[in-house]
Amino acid sequence: TCKMAARFLQLPIRSLAAPSRSLHTTVRVLAGETKELKNVKYSITEDGIAVVKLDMQNSKVNTLGVQLSDEMSYLMQKLENDPKVKAAVIMSAKDGDFVAGADINMFTTCKSAAEMSKLSSDAHIMFDYLSKGKPKVAAINGTCLGGGCELALACHYRIATASPKTVLGFPEVMLGILPGAGGTQRLPKLIGLPNALPLMLTGSRIRADKAKKLKLVDQVCDPFALESAALDAARGLASGKLVVDREPKGFVQKLTKKVLEGTAFGRNFVFKKAREGVISKTAGNYPSPLRIIDVLQESLEKGGFDTPAGYAAEAKAFGELGMTPESKALVTIFFGQTNSKKNPFGAPKTSPKTVAVLGAGLMGAGIAQVSVQKGYNVLLKDSDLAGLGRGLGQIEKNLSLDVKKKKMTTFDRDVIMSKVSGLTDASPTWKNQFAKADIVIEAVFENIDLKHKIIKEIEAITPDHCVFASNTSAIPIARLAAASKRPEKFVGMHYFSPVDKMPLLEIITHKGTSPEAAAAAYEIGLRQGKTPIVVKDVPGFFVNRCLGPYSDEGLAVLLDGAAIQDVDKAILKYGFPVGPMALVDEVGMQVAASVGKNLKGDLGVRVSSADPAFMEAVLAKGYQGRKNGKGMYVYPPGKGKKTVNPEVEELLTQFRAGRPTRLVTPEDIQLRMVTRFVNEAALCLQDEIIATPAVGDIGAVFGIGFPPFRGGPFRLIDAMGAQKLVDVMLKYRDALGPQFEPAPILKEYAKSGKKFFA
Repeated sequence: TCKMAARFLQLPIRSLAAPSRSLHTTVRVLAGETKELKNVKYSITEDGIAVVKLDMQNSKVNTLGVQLSDEMSYLMQKLENDPKVKAAVIMSAKDGDFVAGADINMFTTCKSAAEMSKLSSDAHIMFDYLSKGKPKVAAINGTCLGGGCELALACHYRIATASPKTVLGFPEVMLGILPGAGGTQRLPKLIGLPNALPLMLTGSRIRADKAKKLKLVDQVCDPFALESAALDAARGLASGKLVVDREPKGFVQKLTKKVLEGTAFGRNFVFKKAREGVISKTAGNYPSPLRIIDVLQESLEKGGFDTPAGYAAEAKAFGELGMTPESKALVTIFFGQTNSKKNPFGAPKTSPKTVAVLGAGLMGAGIAQVSVQKGYNVLLKDSDLAGLGRGLGQIEKNLSLDVKKKKMTTFDRDVIMSKVSGLTDASPTWKNQFAKADIVIEAVFENIDLKHKIIKEIEAITPDHCVFASNTSAIPIARLAAASKRPEKFVGMHYFSPVDKMPLLEIITHKGTSPEAAAAAYEIGLRQGKTPIVVKDVPGFFVNRCLGPYSDEGLAVLLDGAAIQDVDKAILKYGFPVGPMALVDEVGMQVAASVGKNLKGDLGVRVSSADPAFMEAVLAKGYQGRKNGKGMYVYPPGKGKKTVNPEVEELLTQFRAGRPTRLVTPEDIQLRMVTRFVNEAALCLQDEIIATPAVGDIGAVFGIGFPPFRGGPFRLIDAMGAQKLVDVMLKYRDALGPQFEPAPILKEYAKSGKKFFA
C-alpha cells in the first residue's frame, strides 16, 4: 500500500443529500390534529424567536430521513403560521453533529431513475419553503455534510462554531451522485462558481474559518456562544437591523467574478479546466463529477442558478446517477464500511487506556500517532535513541502539517505529543511503564526469532490482562503465539502504510485467541479511526494474499514484453490509484520480493508465473525502490518527476531474450492482473479466510485501492458475470499456464448463475 492511494481511499461519509418523501403527507397532518414531534424539539423566546433543535432518536447523529424531514416540515409550517414567531434558529441538540446528511437507505429502495429524481424534487419543495417567509438562522456545531449543508444553505444566515468537530462539505460525489437537495443551485449562487466546483467535485470537507472566507457561513463563534449568537442574528434579521452583504469587496475580487462568472468566455474557461481536472484525476471512470459540471453549465445556460430549470436539471441528474453501476458499487462500499464499525466480538469488559508500541519505525510511529490522536496514552519504545528520535520526529512532523492546515492549534499538537512517552532499552523506567500497558502492539522487523524474543521479554513485564498484538504482514499469528505464555491474549493487528492515511486494519485471530482479546483489538482499531475486518490466520492474511498473485502477474507481464510505464498506465486506467510498478517501489523492492517467497509454500503455482531470478537480479543491484531513490523508477531528489530506471529495462531485455511477446495489450494487462487478484479473493471466501463477500470488497478497496467505483472484487464478479470471468481465465490458462485456473467457487457460480450480492 502507499501514500498515493491514501487520499482516494478516504470515504468517511455517514450519509448524503436528498431528504425523502413529498410534503403532501405533512400538509395533510397539518389539516388534522397536532403532530407528535419525537425528533425535533422547540421553544419560543419571549421576543418571538423560535429555537428548533434537531435530535434524531436512537441515533448518534441527525440524518434527514422520513421521520425527521416530515417533523421538520410540519414544524416549519406551524411556526410560519404562528403570529408570535418572528424568526427561527435551527440547530442540533447533539454534541458534535448538526446534520450528517440524509439516510442512504432511502436510495436503495429506489428501483428507477424516476424514483430517485422524486427524492430530489421532494427535497426541493421542502427547502424552498424553508428559504422563504420568516428569517431562519442555521446554527452549526459539528458535522454538517450533504443534506445538512443543503439545509443550512436554505436558511437566510449561517453561524458555525470554531470547534475542530465542525466541518462542512458535499460528499455526494463519493457515492456516485450529486447534491440533490438544491446544493448545485444554492452553493454556486452563494459562494461563486470557482469556489463551489472544488467542494462538489472532490467531496472535501472544510472547517468554519475556511467556510467564512468562502462566505458559506456568515459568522464563526465559540461553541458555548452559538445559541446566543444565533438568537442575536435572528433578532437582527427580523428587525431589519442585520443586513447581510456577501458581494465581493475588493477590485480584484469584483473583476474576477465579472470575468469568470459574468461572461460566456469566463464560464466556459472555468468549466473546461474543471473537466480537464476531473479526467486527469479519475481517468473518466467516475460519471458523477462530470455530470455535476454538466448540471452547473446547463443551469447557467437556462436562466442561472436557483431557477426552476436549474432544479429540474439537478433532479434529473440525481436520479440518473443513482441508477449507475458506479453509484451502486460506491453505496455498497459505504454500507460495508458502516457494518465494520460494529464490533463483532462485542465490547471488551475493560476498555484499553494505555497502548504500548514496540518499534519506532514508519509503521510503529504511525500506530503510535493514530493511537495518541484518539486519546490513548502511548508508550513508544525503540532499541536506541536514534530510532526513537526518528519515530517521534515523524509524529511531530505529521501533526505540524495538521497545524499548518489549521486542523489543530500548536497547543493541541503539543498536548498530543506530551501523551507519547518515548522509551529505549536504556530508559530506566521503561519496564515500570510497560507494567501499566493494556495492549502492546509490536512493529519490529519481520524476523520470527526476534519477535519470539520480544514476546517473552515483554510478557514477563506486562500485567495478565494485557493483550499482545503483532503487526506482522507475513508470519502466521499462531507461530508467533507459540512463544507466548498467554496465547489467549495474542492477536494480529495488521496495519497498512502509511498508517495515518490508510484506513484498513486486518484483525487476525488464531485458534487460541479469546473473544475478549479480539474485542479489545477491534475496539482500539475503531477508535483509531480504522475500518477493521476479521481475517483467518493464513500466510498473507487476506489483502497480501490477494496482492501476491496480482504482483506476480505484473512481473510476468513485464517479462512477456510489456513496458514498465505501460503496465502502470493500464492499471491506472482501470481505476487503481497507483500502478503496480510504482507500488513495488513504494512498498520497497525487498518487501515486495519477500511477500512472494512467504506465500509460495501456501499458494504454489499461483505466485510462480514470473521468473524469480528477475527480482533477485534487481535486488542484487541494490535497488530498494523509493527508499533509496532507485527501483522500477528513478526518483530524483526533491520533487522531480520519476523516470523509468534504464538499468531495470536492460535487465528486462536480458530476461526476455528468446521469449515471445505474449498478451500484453492494455486490455490484456488489465485482465491478466485483475483476474488473478479476483480469483484469489474468491478462493479466500471459499476457504473461509474472510467471512463474507462484503468483507472481501472492503479489504480490497481500503487495503490496496481496488477501484471503488467497481465495488471490490466480488461486486466486480457480479457485474462482469461469473461465467464471463471464468471464460476469460480459461483463455489465459490455456495460453499462459495453470496460475489462471478459476477457483471452484467461481465455476460453481458460473454454472448456477448465482451472484454474491442479491
